[in-house]
Amino acid sequence: MQRKATVRRGAGFTLVELMVTVGIVGILAAIAIPAYSAFVRQSNRTDATRTMLADAQALQRCYSQNFTYTPAPPCPTPAGTTTSPGGFYSITITIPTATTYTISATPLTTPQTADKPCKSFTLLSTGQQSSLDSGGADSTKTCWGSQ
Repeated sequence: MQRKATVRRGAGFTLVELMVTVGIVGILAAIAIPAYSAFVRQSNRTDATRTMLADAQALQRCYSQNFTYTPAPPCPTPAGTTTSPGGFYSITITIPTATTYTISATPLTTPQTADKPCKSFTLLSTGQQSSLDSGGADSTKTCWGSQ
């Protein structure tokens, strides 16, 4: 009686199977990482816009009580530069006259410094919102659109 030799194949993956899997993961990462980064930059824009709107509300309250935007002792929002709560933007409040103000925001840290469509934000005492891209073109609808 002759025994037939059986070769038992080891459990595991072949090199080709592993390389195909690595290739698929690489393609998915190449698509997902830039999309995620863009989403993070877009969501961080609210750090600037919400801070600017909150400062504008404080200035409007001050104006309704004192008939001036110039900070009086009960008004907590002085002119000057501060950092947004998330730390992504520098917020500057300028009060050129007693009846006008300008609030502007510029990115301070990454990933916002790479946000080319929204390099700066501006909010005027008239309520006008504007934004410029890195080339100086108007990008207001893109940057303030979610508000």
